[in-house]
Amino acid sequence: MIKLVMPAPLHRLAKSEGVIELDVSAPVTQRKVLDALEARYPMLRGTTRDMETKKRRAYIRFFACGEDLSDEEPDAKLPAAVAEGKEPFLIVGAIAGG
Repeated sequence: MIKLVMPAPLHRLAKSEGVIELDVSAPVTQRKVLDALEARYPMLRGTTRDMETKKRRAYIRFFACGEDLSDEEPDAKLPAAVAEGKEPFLIVGAIAGG
């Protein structure tokens, strides 16, 4: 089971709470995690990545094990601790302003 943490606005949209647990087959990648999230919560399609290109949205960041994984390839393996369910995969809304 993969543990996923996301911002409150996405939880409200999905009508979910807390840490989400998802079944993801190995090798565990960003693409597989997001595919599983969108399959379980179809209302989230297009919120974290573009529906056509599947590229990450500009103000969404992905983190795991203290590392920013936002610019990693979508099919790159996530850290073992995430794949084993020991550490969560985090979806974070970036803040911009001046």
